Amino acid sequence: MSEPVTSETDAPARKKTNWWLRLVPFAVILAVLVIAWMNGANKVLSLETLEAQRENLKAFVSDHRLLAVIGYILIYAIATVFMFPGSLWITIAGGFLFGLATGTFATVFGATLGATVLFFIARTSLGEPLRRRAGPFLKKIEAGFKEDALSYMFFLRFMPVFPFPVSNIAPALLGAKPREFVLTTAIGIFPAVLAYTWIGVGLGGIFDRGDELNLSGFFSQIAPPLAALGVVSLIPIVYKKFFRKPKNKAGVQLPPPSET
Repeated sequence: MSEPVTSETDAPARKKTNWWLRLVPFAVILAVLVIAWMNGANKVLSLETLEAQRENLKAFVSDHRLLAVIGYILIYAIATVFMFPGSLWITIAGGFLFGLATGTFATVFGATLGATVLFFIARTSLGEPLRRRAGPFLKKIEAGFKEDALSYMFFLRFMPVFPFPVSNIAPALLGAKPREFVLTTAIGIFPAVLAYTWIGVGLGGIFDRGDELNLSGFFSQIAPPLAALGVVSLIPIVYKKFFRKPKNKAGVQLPPPSET
């Protein structure tokens, strides 16, 4: 039997169908986020919940520590993929339940795992179609990003003004390499994770004394050093822009012009 002949007009239809299929994972994430928000799931992640459930949580961790750590990592990863608000309280809970060292590394692992999954979803669902339709302006931004991808991604991680989902999706849209994304995520979130896990370590004492947990005051203390790290991460970009030697058409660096 002869092969069925497909006309050239079928190609655009197939591309359009594939484009919509690519959007399905991202649409599912947004749908789950909206449903969770409408049902008040965001209110579950709170200081009040930790205080009310602390005896049960502590008992479970004491009896099933390994299972609790694995479950915590998976919960953090899922919360990151679906961009649930309140991940800060999960970080604090990690310190409260597991201590500083285990809580910090479990949070970094869970957050990096979830961020990487979200990165690949955004890269497949939005990144490739966007780059195919990108104009000269976006292509110029993408080229500049790729040239100093590590510095830009560290900047996104260190600067406290960028929400975590933005730092996960933006590199995917700009064509970041997965290996560099994972590296900058794990290292870049470490300082803030360590700081908030440290709060969780002392949370039991705060509950016992009936003190108020003033996160806004604490955030104002750690924001300046995080911002300083963000500025430091941009130093390579600034250096290349203002101090890099010019190149000739063959791509060879030219010596600085001699004074006459």
